[in-house]
Amino acid sequence: MISSVAKNPTARIIAGPKFAFGFTVMIDDPLTESLEHGSKLVGRAQGLYAMASQHDAGLLVVMNFAFVEGKYNGSALSILGRNPVLDAVREMPIVGGIGIFRFASGYALAKTVRYNQKTGDAVVEYNVFVMHA
Repeated sequence: MISSVAKNPTARIIAGPKFAFGFTVMIDDPLTESLEHGSKLVGRAQGLYAMASQHDAGLLVVMNFAFVEGKYNGSALSILGRNPVLDAVREMPIVGGIGIFRFASGYALAKTVRYNQKTGDAVVEYNVFVMHA
């Protein structure tokens, strides 16, 4: 969510003009089991993204999926790559992990399910395919 009107925002603009080259946002978003409101929290998506393209909506994404529940509690997956946000489905590489995901590699497919242009709130579905030790 990128919103100054939100009661408890999970994203903050830290640099640059909004939605232009150089725009940078720090995130600490909830990861839930499903897309439904109130779904069980299983972790946090923590990191940052920045508008890295001067010609299209291409973000640089540096993000960890830090898990806080179940057998993955204390483990994390790391994503580092390009997110062409206007594409229906975006592929980003899994470049590593910790805990149960040590030596992880793979990819994540992201799909925006809901987006509110007024508030910047978004719900994104991630399907993650990973190999690990």
